[in-house]
This record gives sequence, C-alpha cells and structure tokens, in this order.
Amino acid sequence: MIKITNTLTGNKEEFKPYNQNSVLMYVCGITPYDDAHIGHGRVYISFDVISRLFRLFGYDVQYCRNFTDIDDKLLNKAEAEFGDRLRYQEISERYIARYHQDVAALGCLPPTYEPRVTRCIPEIIRFIQGLIDAGKAYESEGDVYFSIATFPAYGALSKRHVEDLQVGARVQVSDKKRDPLDFALWKSEPEGTFWKSPWGYGRPGWHIECSAMAKQFLGEHIDIHGGGLDLIFPHHENEIAQSEALYGAPFARYWVHNGMVRIDQEKMSKSLGNFFTLRDLFKQFDPMVLRYYIIAHHYRAPLDFAFDDIKAIEKSYKRLVRIFNDVIADPELDLTAVAKSDVAQRMIDFLADDINTPGAFGVLFDALGDIQKNESELRLIKGILQHIFGLSLQPIAEQEVVMTTEIEQKLAEREEARLAKDWARADAIRQQLVDMGVPVNDKRS
Repeated sequence: MIKITNTLTGNKEEFKPYNQNSVLMYVCGITPYDDAHIGHGRVYISFDVISRLFRLFGYDVQYCRNFTDIDDKLLNKAEAEFGDRLRYQEISERYIARYHQDVAALGCLPPTYEPRVTRCIPEIIRFIQGLIDAGKAYESEGDVYFSIATFPAYGALSKRHVEDLQVGARVQVSDKKRDPLDFALWKSEPEGTFWKSPWGYGRPGWHIECSAMAKQFLGEHIDIHGGGLDLIFPHHENEIAQSEALYGAPFARYWVHNGMVRIDQEKMSKSLGNFFTLRDLFKQFDPMVLRYYIIAHHYRAPLDFAFDDIKAIEKSYKRLVRIFNDVIADPELDLTAVAKSDVAQRMIDFLADDINTPGAFGVLFDALGDIQKNESELRLIKGILQHIFGLSLQPIAEQEVVMTTEIEQKLAEREEARLAKDWARADAIRQQLVDMGVPVNDKRS
C-alpha cells in the first residue's frame, strides 16, 4: 500500500487508482527556451522516483510529461537571437535536446509519452471548442477565454476564494475579458500566422495545453497530476477548471507537488544572481551526486540549496559507491524479494509512506555495518538503490577547480558589480565563471 499527500485535500491518502493495475500520471514539463535548472532537476527526479516505486508495487505506469514548445518566452528568445520570432522552433529543438541529455545524466527514465504542444494543436482546438459549446468559454475579437463565473469550484486546489482574487489579484487585465480572472485559451495572431482555428489564426494559451494533452494521451480522468509548488496557482487551478468544466467530473484524483528550491532562504531567480542550470552544476559535481542530494531531502519540503551541503553529501555518496560498486545487484527486484530482508522492507515502507526518501536512507545507514557482512543483503539493497532511487553507484571522477589569477580577478569584479547593484554585469561575469567551472553561490547583503 502506498500513501501520498494530495494537495487538493491537504491529507496523506492511500493511493487508489482508477484502474486497479495501472497509474496514469501527468507531470508538467519545461518551456524549452533555456537550459534546465536545479529546480527542474528536483521536479523530474522526484517524479522519477515516484514512478519507479509504483512499478515496484506492480503497477503499469503511464507517465506523460510535455514540452511547452510555443510560448511568449520562446518567441521573445527567437526575436532576440534571430530577429525573427517565427524561428522559435529552432530555439525549442536546441533546448529539448539539451534537456534530454541533462535528465538522462541525472538518471531519470524516459516517460511513456513526451508530447509537444505544436504537435497537438487539433486536440487543443477541439478541447476549446468543447468548452465554448458547453457555455464555459467565449470568443472575443479572435481570442478565446475561459469564464471563471461558470466554474463555482474555482480556487479549491490553491485554497483561494474568487472574491479575494478579484480584489487586487495579479492577473492579466484585458478589455476583451468579461471578468479580470478569465484566462486565455486561444491567443489571436495576424492572418496566416501560427495555426488556423474557428476563431481565426493564433496559438494556444498556456493552461489549455496540459488539459488537452492529458486527455489525448491518458484520458479524461487521471490518477496523478504533478509538478512544482509554483504551478498550483494559476496553472493547475486553471487546468482543473477547464478540464472539469468540460467533463463534469474530477480531472485528477491526486494532485502531487514537490517543494521549491531556495537559495539563501530565497526563491531561485536570475535577477538575484542565484540561478544555477544543471549544466552549471555538472561542471563541479557528478550528476549522480546531485540526484543523491535531491532525494536525500523529502520531496515536499523546501530544498535550501547550498554548495557546502552538496560537498558534504558527496562524501556520503562516495561511501555508498565504495561499499556497493563491486556488488552485483539482484537481476530482478520485487516485493517478494524485499520482504525477505528486514532492512529492505523498512526502506520500502518509508518510501510507501509519502515517498519518504530521507527515512529510507536513515534505515540504510543505521544498518550499513551489518549489511556489509551479508552478500545477499548487499545485492538486494543495491537493487533498491539502483532501481528505485535511480543511483548508478559508479565511481565518480574527481573535479577540482584550480584558482587562477584570472578567476580571482573575475570574482573581485563580480563582487564590485554586485555592490554597485549592476546586476546585468554581475550575471554576465557569473556566467563567465560558470563556463570556467566555477559555480558561484551568492549571499545577498
């Protein structure tokens, strides 16, 4: 039995899927306009572990993770880089390829489905038309908006009241809307641009894509919808509204969210100079060390990222490598094999209790001395570490930054820029340092 915290109810609940032997799971993917960062890494490692655990329990996991490959950020990047916003696909192709490399390095298994918005436009248009036909959405000068007034349950996921949101809420205001809270399903574009629809040429709004792709690949009702806490409002709230307005029934049975990554108690942000891509970090740390660092923390808790903490946990990972590197893991791992070992069973019991990875590691390290005396136990535990935690347990190459006069000078220049609050220059120098293999962890003064 697996228990998992449902954001919708706020409770830890026994997992009961719609279909007895399968798990339908949708996790929001990236907008590929830049390299994936440590926050992305946490999301996809967390749900990779979750999907692996369900498979151990005998479920057929159908895991869908999308790419938002048409978006204002992509269009703006194409305009800045090529002087032509219509070359956005060149941007998305570049960063999708790099993303695949990054998550593979982190040991994440490929999802069952990996749809792109640009390849699902007919389904999105049909979904929007269905909402219009049901009286839940309306066309306005080529745009289409969802009408919040038609969905009384709006705000249930984020625990917000419509009345409070309407007074001073940070929403995009438009004269085309009937209500300031109404959100775009379709955005109009000049004649002949992007895709032709019943409402004219245009492109999808952000929120509609996930509802439509979940329906296309998993069906109208899914078991788990996941992502980072920052997606609860408005993205996931809007998904619930548009999906349940169309179906007249619950969209996802369980809403699962991982905690945010914070730097010095603050949200990671490019403007604060505390933004780290996975590729930045791979230059200093083995990807498996980063994976181990992330799963050593409970997926729902905030992760206070710090380089010193990664260096400390790297020593722990190297200890596991020394113990398990030459051990041959059992070829098959199932609950029957797990039940033969008290240590293995207690580790899995912690994982089954809301994916408590820190608790499982606690069991492991408490018993590590005894485990090393038992070859069959070593083989079984290595199987858990590899197949459920996704750790390769291969020796890692030593990476050492040699401090040079050039590096010291750039560090000094960057500190001067930060003191002068010249954030653009400070960010530019930070990227130069990262390219030299010197990630910088700032502490704001």
